[in-house]
Amino acid sequence: MTASLRLHYAPDNASLIVRLALEELRLPYVTLLVDRQARAQQSPEYLRLNPNGTIPVLETPHGVLFETAAILLWLADTTGKLAPKPQDPLRGPFLKWLFWTSNTLHTDLRSYFYPEKFIGPNPADQSQLRRIYRDRLRADLHILEDGLQHTPGLAGAAEPGLLDLYLPCLMRWCHLYANPNPQRVPDIAQDPADTKPWFDLTAFPVLFALCRRAESRASTKRAQIAEGLGPTPFTAPILALPPEGSAT
Repeated sequence: MTASLRLHYAPDNASLIVRLALEELRLPYVTLLVDRQARAQQSPEYLRLNPNGTIPVLETPHGVLFETAAILLWLADTTGKLAPKPQDPLRGPFLKWLFWTSNTLHTDLRSYFYPEKFIGPNPADQSQLRRIYRDRLRADLHILEDGLQHTPGLAGAAEPGLLDLYLPCLMRWCHLYANPNPQRVPDIAQDPADTKPWFDLTAFPVLFALCRRAESRASTKRAQIAEGLGPTPFTAPILALPPEGSAT
């Protein structure tokens, strides 16, 4: 069967979430590396696909898609899998938390990871912004844990849904980026609190269980090989060692 889906990806970027969905659905697809070290995401060719210059892009028979949540929802609605059907009582809560994950948690993480994109090159300004988003992320995680506890069936069911694929990746990046890691994020903090670990997945039992289940799935195993994610990519992640490209 010829693959009609083309995933423009970079290792251990948001494209990982889409890869997991494609693998879980067992859809044929091909990958095209976006070389971040060469800033290929800002090339004229890539910007014609995604004017935002962000990763991922999914080329489909129905056109080019960007924005992670939009791609995931298109895949779910096209295949009838990974999401509650429109008439299902869980459809509303699912949409609420999917877009909260994308628009709030994922966005707050990006602001924390890359303060220079939002506040400019001044290290003191970057440190202040990171402190603001550190506190926001702490609150986000408690909101998410509480939401999942009080909405049975939204995630963690026998058959995985989109949140079962999306959230473990965000927990991975919380660990790798939020906790001090000189290999990943230069320490620009002026506040000593910014140099101490503040993310502990085990403090969130629902999210921890969700990540453990994700590591047992065949879709995750295939993504681990493709992107060099290591043996425990969600519960005890290490920096990716991909066979091609770079995560940064």
